Amino acid sequence: MHASNLKREGDCAEAIAHFEKAFQFLTSADLYDKSVGNSYTDLSECYEKTGEYKKALAAYKKAAHINDSIRSSENIRKATEQNMNYEFEKKQQLARAEQEKKNEVARTRQIALTIGLALTFLLAVLAFYAFRNKQKTNVLLNKQKDQIERTLSELKVTQKQLIQSEKMASLGELTAGIAHEIQNPLNFVTNFSEVNNELIEELKSKKSKLKSEEDDEILNDIFQNNEKIAFHGKRADAIVKGMLQHSRASTGKKEPTDINALADEYLRLSYHGMRAKDKSFNAEIKTDFDNTIGKINVVPQDIGRVLLNLFNNAFYALNEKKKNPEGLRNPRDLETYEPTVLVKTKKINDKIEIKVSDNGIGIPQKVVDKIFQPFFTTKPTGQGTGLGLSLSYDIIKAHGGEIKVESKEGEGSEFIIQLPIM
Repeated sequence: MHASNLKREGDCAEAIAHFEKAFQFLTSADLYDKSVGNSYTDLSECYEKTGEYKKALAAYKKAAHINDSIRSSENIRKATEQNMNYEFEKKQQLARAEQEKKNEVARTRQIALTIGLALTFLLAVLAFYAFRNKQKTNVLLNKQKDQIERTLSELKVTQKQLIQSEKMASLGELTAGIAHEIQNPLNFVTNFSEVNNELIEELKSKKSKLKSEEDDEILNDIFQNNEKIAFHGKRADAIVKGMLQHSRASTGKKEPTDINALADEYLRLSYHGMRAKDKSFNAEIKTDFDNTIGKINVVPQDIGRVLLNLFNNAFYALNEKKKNPEGLRNPRDLETYEPTVLVKTKKINDKIEIKVSDNGIGIPQKVVDKIFQPFFTTKPTGQGTGLGLSLSYDIIKAHGGEIKVESKEGEGSEFIIQLPIM
């Protein structure tokens, strides 16, 4: 400013004139800055040098006011600038945070997508291997199924063979009993036929010499012999029919059957069968039949097989006890031992009960629960197939009945059959 140069040159009066003129213009234009404040300071110094101290003070105050205003404006500007910078920075931070958040979301989505793709691939691989394994398993299962079916078919054939073997063994024992039983009436037929022939020859040779009374006596003897022949012939016929009935395959057809008669018939056949195999065998047979039972609907061939099997087992147990006294609790008891089989029938409400008891060797307690299982037997190898009681169990169950056993080792056994009355 020209006035400031005049002040430095010492021309304060001229400088004051220029200062006042310039300040009038600045005041009207309301223009103030730091240089204006400095100019007022220079004016104050000029007034002071010219001795105008009041004006010097006023100029100085004006300079101070301007400088204060400038400083305040500067502070406000800086504060405003700082505030704007803070707001801008805040917005920038928010923008960066928002962008970071977006980036994080994008990264998360990318990671999730990557993981999803990885899992999808892994699941696809697992599904593929699972499918392969399933195919292999199915192939293996089909092979095992075919093998099982072949094995089952073979087992069925074997089972049929064993059942047939058991039936044939049962039939063999029955045949032995029948052969022994039928021998007696046949002996009667043969013997009385021979006697009749002798009587007839005697009658012919002495016909002219015989008196009427003697003739009648011989004829009466022949008549009686013929009656005995007819009786034993019918008995033999009944035995043969019973044998044929037993050997015939079961039709499964139920028919009214006299259980008492059936039990008595097979009891005698079983006993004589045992006697045919072992001439030294003897046993006491007891029966206690309930005559109020009447006839019940059963398959007689099947029930006959069950009874025959139980009777055969009972006589076997008696014979084993007789032959092996060391199995007795007290071997001295053998001296008073009387082998006995008791068959008892009884009507109980809507059922009939058949009990077959013996005082034989009994069944060990540890195997009692197994005796109705197929192929289980307590007999030595070659003496039993283990199917007799299993078949008996199936037959009784097929008739809607029950079969159970009570036994004490060394004392005997009792088999109990219950059949519904239909």
